[in-house]
Amino acid sequence: MGRKKKNAGLEIHEELKGFNIKINEFGEINTSFSIEKLNTFLDRKVDDKKLKESVKQERKN
Repeated sequence: MGRKKKNAGLEIHEELKGFNIKINEFGEINTSFSIEKLNTFLDRKVDDKKLKESVKQERKN
């Protein structure tokens, strides 16, 4: 018996429409977008916590 999808009310960013990710029987990750495109999107939209902390430490010194 399969699980029900819980993302019925989930909003998807326009740039990620059509994005699919699957893990095959060998544990390999297969996506519908290239890794470079995903990384570019994440670099623009997500703040890196580690970088923020290192900048704060540099300012203290």
